[in-house]
Amino acid sequence: MSYRYISLAIFIILIFAITLFLMGQPLICKCGDLKIWHGDVQSSENSQHIIDWYTFSHVIHGFVFYWLFTLMGKRWRWSFGLVFLLALLAEISWEIVENTDWVINYYRENTISLGYYGDSVINSVFDLVWMIVGFFLAWRWPVWAIVMLAVAMELVVAYFIRDNLTLNILMFIYPFKSVLRWQLGT
Repeated sequence: MSYRYISLAIFIILIFAITLFLMGQPLICKCGDLKIWHGDVQSSENSQHIIDWYTFSHVIHGFVFYWLFTLMGKRWRWSFGLVFLLALLAEISWEIVENTDWVINYYRENTISLGYYGDSVINSVFDLVWMIVGFFLAWRWPVWAIVMLAVAMELVVAYFIRDNLTLNILMFIYPFKSVLRWQLGT
């Protein structure tokens, strides 16, 4: 991948971080701390630090975006750099939508994310970093290893927090009361 694509990616990430800040998202957790890991999904610090349980979902986003844009790019002979930038833009698009009032309120009303206030800028930027990690793993590792890793991450996260990417998508599309009760442990 050329320096042109890398420079453009860094510029896009910088614009993204500024956009989130201008949308009203805090740079770091409003608690004033910056933690490497925060594992309590039922707190106002969820999605405010560098790594949390939802980090695994962003790695899986990288797998999916790599495969999706590589498959699409075969028809038009897209370069690896363009495939990477499209994956980055797809993740950024989700991060921006995820931090709109509509999505934040939807999560708080329909999922286990009762105390969710959106992501801090640092958390969103690191979500991009983890998507990039997933993207490059999908590029270098065999498909069977990526599929096994994705399934393992989904199962581990579901076990520990009763949520994961699959459940997140399901509950966003159609919030099943039975799933929500299970997630809440009731």
